[in-house]
Amino acid sequence: MTNTNLKLSLFAIRLSLVFFFAIWAIEKFIKPETTVAIWKAFYMVADLPLEASYVIGVVQSIAVLCLLFGVAKFWSYGFFLVIHSIGTILTYERLLDPYTGSNHLFAAAVPVVGALFVLFLLRDEDTFLTLSQRKHA
Repeated sequence: MTNTNLKLSLFAIRLSLVFFFAIWAIEKFIKPETTVAIWKAFYMVADLPLEASYVIGVVQSIAVLCLLFGVAKFWSYGFFLVIHSIGTILTYERLLDPYTGSNHLFAAAVPVVGALFVLFLLRDEDTFLTLSQRKHA
């Protein structure tokens, strides 16, 4: 694989992840009740205030912008790798029973974890259309 192919491949992964996570970040603002329900069902937080959805949305939106522009890669790429991995692990029952209801949709989270892992490991090589062209942690 040429260096150009690697950079374009990492850019494609980063851009697709931005699309994926932007949907979740925007949802915090337009459907905050969904965030409350998700936190109750998966994170055992029964009384998350509706306003907390907006705070979470702001944090996620900032992280999405950092991911989009390749800023603070260790922290922004790592942030999504950690939070998405935790979220995926917390849905293990649905992953182990994919054919009940719409549980098979949870399987989409697994390749996202894989893509995040690859992007995190190769973050120094991900320089195409980033604001941080130099290699660093």
